[in-house]
Amino acid sequence: GPQDRAPSALKPVPLAEGEKLRVLATTTIVGDVVKEVGGEDIELTVLIPPGADPHTYEPTPQDLKALERAHVVFVNGVGLESALEPLLKSAAKSPIVEVSEGVALRRLAESPEKAGQPDPHVWFNPLNVITWARNVENALSALDPAHAESYRAGADRYAEELKQLDAWIEEQVSRIPPERRKLVTDHLAFGYFADRYGFEQVGAVFPGFSTGAEPSARELAELEESIRRLGVPAIFVSNTVNPALAERIARDTGVKVVPLYIGSLSGPEGPAPTYIEMMRYDVRAIVEAYTTAANP
Repeated sequence: GPQDRAPSALKPVPLAEGEKLRVLATTTIVGDVVKEVGGEDIELTVLIPPGADPHTYEPTPQDLKALERAHVVFVNGVGLESALEPLLKSAAKSPIVEVSEGVALRRLAESPEKAGQPDPHVWFNPLNVITWARNVENALSALDPAHAESYRAGADRYAEELKQLDAWIEEQVSRIPPERRKLVTDHLAFGYFADRYGFEQVGAVFPGFSTGAEPSARELAELEESIRRLGVPAIFVSNTVNPALAERIARDTGVKVVPLYIGSLSGPEGPAPTYIEMMRYDVRAIVEAYTTAANP
């Protein structure tokens, strides 16, 4: 399995004159972090296109080609890409590096069938993404030592930006009274965000943390009941998920549905083309939903 291809075992790749290290990333979010560290020194391909859900993504024939060509594959890990795992294991001829290696993982307590499983949405705390950047730097430097210095500089600069992002989020969130910081989302993706910034995830439209499972009528009724009881101002949904269910809940409860970027960045023309812009977009949307709502 991937364990025997751990980053510690990475050997320099023999590159021809002018040839760049061919790097593959699974999600747009992982890809953006890899790009920040690797810059112009790598040839980057991102497997899962913007707007696709990483929990359920089906690979294409081009994906197979890209996997076979890559010198290294960066994955989120922690089970996020479980739909892609068989493909990665069979098609990737190169090391597979989990960028989340070394992040302190939350365990899911919220849903009985997932209890104890680690939560893969580690990027909702920017300090975890600093760990990603270091893992990327270490792997790229091992494979392509000629550019190690520039990879380190990229990771250093990006780590600074991530610290600034964290401070900015703290400051934005401080506008919401602590007792009102309750989140209802489409699936339990905001645990790391909640832990870092003093929120509580009080419910999810889809049980567990994957958008694959539909809620039962009873689960739906319970969720609507808790939304009414808690007086939350909004349900936050990933723009990759079928909005019909969330819209129905909004109709039933009178709270508004606010789309966020969760598992995917937007395209380059959209409002969230990078990880940092995605976090700013989401935080602004969350803060606005709480500060414009009438107090319950």
